Amino acid sequence: MNTTIDAFSPAKIGPYTLNNRFVMAPLTRNRAGAGNVPQPLNVEYYKQRSGAGLIITEASQISPMAVGYPGTPGIHSPEQVKGWRAVTDAVHAKGGLVFIQLWHVGRISHPSLLPGNATPVAPSAIRPDGEAFTMTGPQPFETPRALETEEIPAIVEDYVRAAKNAMDAGFDGVEIHAANGYLIDQFLRDGSNKRTDRYGGSLENRLRLLKEVTEAVITAIGPEKTGVRLSPENTFNDIRDSDPQTTFNAVADMLAGYGLLYLHVVEGDFVSGEAKLDYRELKRRFKGVYMANGGYDLERSLKAFEYGGADLVSIGKLFLANPDLVVRFRKGAALNEPDQATFYGGGAEGYTDYPFLES
Repeated sequence: MNTTIDAFSPAKIGPYTLNNRFVMAPLTRNRAGAGNVPQPLNVEYYKQRSGAGLIITEASQISPMAVGYPGTPGIHSPEQVKGWRAVTDAVHAKGGLVFIQLWHVGRISHPSLLPGNATPVAPSAIRPDGEAFTMTGPQPFETPRALETEEIPAIVEDYVRAAKNAMDAGFDGVEIHAANGYLIDQFLRDGSNKRTDRYGGSLENRLRLLKEVTEAVITAIGPEKTGVRLSPENTFNDIRDSDPQTTFNAVADMLAGYGLLYLHVVEGDFVSGEAKLDYRELKRRFKGVYMANGGYDLERSLKAFEYGGADLVSIGKLFLANPDLVVRFRKGAALNEPDQATFYGGGAEGYTDYPFLES
């Protein structure tokens, strides 16, 4: 039992002091403006939620070839950096901290979303089941193009450039998105990685892209400004591994050596709702700050803190619907219900119009 953790008191995490231990999880909302640039509506959305101990923004693509959905922001153009600067200034003015999640979707894309109608890239030419969300509605995924070995360093450099852009945009740090069936996760899992070069085959080889991205990003901006997100047994986006406990034990062991600010783990499969892995083992192996995610509410969060299951908890839908979630948690107040019909795309409705407790 770890009775010394108070979820509502300031928490010293690396060089930062979080106002509390409740983190706003990254949430795709598809409301970026033209050019995938954050707009004033996005500024208001994040400003409203500045009471979180830390905000991790929605996933943001690291290059034009990393796009997987309409209306998602990027962090690769000067206009995007300027748009994000307005967000970070607003969050900081309210006393908050904010990281950006760096994203390459890999095969979870569609030519209509990519420059020159390019074919999506992946570790191997394996078409995922399901449909891409395009400007004209759902379209079946296409078979991706397997990346050539010599192309991969340029993708690593895209992560570095995005991380540096994030610093220019005023972010406190970055989170490397290695979860939910996107590019890095596609390399980690043996169901999607059938390569025979140094990025495939053995477990060590499948971890290589995450290793290289992590090393390059922490060299560019510092390990204390870098976190990593994993989803060891999530099957979202048709992603699978034959032995996820072994695979992600090895990932945790590898990441433990870098002095990262935190490890952010989606616990369980949000498709089936099942959680079979030993996540305490991942926490033990990582040795650093462990952020848990996966359907956490106040009760589950407090138990995780009390019994050592987590150092931080990230919460998605409840923060989406309750901009003042931490205040409501502290007071034991009723919560707004999330409106799923307004999760993706649109304007202020279901985005910035959820009421505060004080109103």
